[in-house]
Amino acid sequence: MLLTPRTTAARSKALRTPRIATALIAATASAALVAASAPSPAAPLGIGDPLFPHLGNPGYDVASYDIGFTYHGDNRKPLDAVTKIDALVTAPLERVNLDFAHGKVRSVEVNGETARFESTGEDLVLTPSAPVGPGEPLRITVRHTSDPVSAKDAQGGWLPTRDGLVMANQADAAHRVFPCNDHPSDKAAFTFRVTAPKGLTAVANGLPLGKTRHDGGATTWAYRTHHPMATELAQVAIGRSTVLHREGPNGLPVRDVVPTKDRKILERWLKKTPGQIDWMERKVGRYPFETYGVLVADAQTGFELETQTLSLFERDIFTRPEYPEWYIDSIMVHELAHQWFGDSVSPRSWSDLWLNEGHATWYEALFAEEKAKRPLKDRMREAYRRSDTWRAAGGPPAKPKQPAPGKKISIFRPVVYDGSALVLYALRQEIGHHAFERLERQWVHIYRDGNATTADFVRLASRNAGRDLGGFFDAWLYGAKTPPMPGHPDWRTAAPEGKETK
Repeated sequence: MLLTPRTTAARSKALRTPRIATALIAATASAALVAASAPSPAAPLGIGDPLFPHLGNPGYDVASYDIGFTYHGDNRKPLDAVTKIDALVTAPLERVNLDFAHGKVRSVEVNGETARFESTGEDLVLTPSAPVGPGEPLRITVRHTSDPVSAKDAQGGWLPTRDGLVMANQADAAHRVFPCNDHPSDKAAFTFRVTAPKGLTAVANGLPLGKTRHDGGATTWAYRTHHPMATELAQVAIGRSTVLHREGPNGLPVRDVVPTKDRKILERWLKKTPGQIDWMERKVGRYPFETYGVLVADAQTGFELETQTLSLFERDIFTRPEYPEWYIDSIMVHELAHQWFGDSVSPRSWSDLWLNEGHATWYEALFAEEKAKRPLKDRMREAYRRSDTWRAAGGPPAKPKQPAPGKKISIFRPVVYDGSALVLYALRQEIGHHAFERLERQWVHIYRDGNATTADFVRLASRNAGRDLGGFFDAWLYGAKTPPMPGHPDWRTAAPEGKETK
């Protein structure tokens, strides 16, 4: 996610086989025992994420989602939906918790039999006809509605556009759209089947499976991902849209989705994408997915979002004259970079967010340096100056503070953007350009299609440096104060009152 300049000071310079973190293992095991004991009354569970403790659910691992939506042409009315989940049980379960809120559940089946269900907190709790044990398949079908009108205290999920809907599920809002295990540590395959009235186009992550026209003019569009995906990266968009096709490096299909009325004015930006993909591939290796493209929403979102294979952009970012061309280009690269950093290599917990946003900001800034002569060193020096203030407000990069009440996207603070790109700059200064570039390529290759933690990054960086970097990272990732910058002893941070400090 990238917040636009008017929504955060951070942007105000407009100018499945991974290791599991020990803490989450313990939390998940503990929660699984609670699940197995079938507490009465039903209770919301979680896997112990430090920032979102009730997010995710223990006792099973989702393999795939098959989600059908029927849109009735009014973005203020609930969609009819069917969500099918195939999973593998990993711990004894008498009840199965799903994350789901903001929709009406009509019926539930578990392994082909009708199951009792109840809602508690933001969990949908299912009681199968018989308990399930480790190694058993879990096939769940939930028939429900999906309400696009957000509650006052809700953030994310469906977002209305002038002519339909798009999804924005970061950080924990996918369960406001469909039942799921809503945590990035449980990635899965997705199939979407979206029925919409005549005149509208529906798109989703992945590649099209085909479309079926019905009597009366409605069409069902089907899409499937070729790589596992976190729930927060799911995207379904419905509107009066045009789908544009072009070719990227190595024959990659590039698909852009834009409001039909804006096709011509947006082309000057869309045609840049193949070159931007080529630039990123030269930095970190082959693009990790089956397709890519830009989804332009005619809506006031206040952010851009790296939904997998189809990044979401608000229309205004391309049409407001105060944004210089180099800046828009770099924002496009930011969301593109996320396809490697955050989408393909996803965080194990939300405290690892700095690995997503720090890297996306790094390549955003590097692109601006190489293509628009905006020196990376200057940007990093300014980030260094402000870093102590950012840490005080949001916590250190790898130990962010809890989100503000009712504002879950407030975890997207300056410290996870430029403040975390600054950590990467310091690392490059510490180990040298060659070792740093090798690290980056290895990172996205080793952990492709999986999850990784900060500890994984520290270990890999140490291996590339040929020495233990634990102390270096402890200071830069967890310290309340910003450490001295290697190679720049003259750089100073600014105290909150504006005084220079060492």
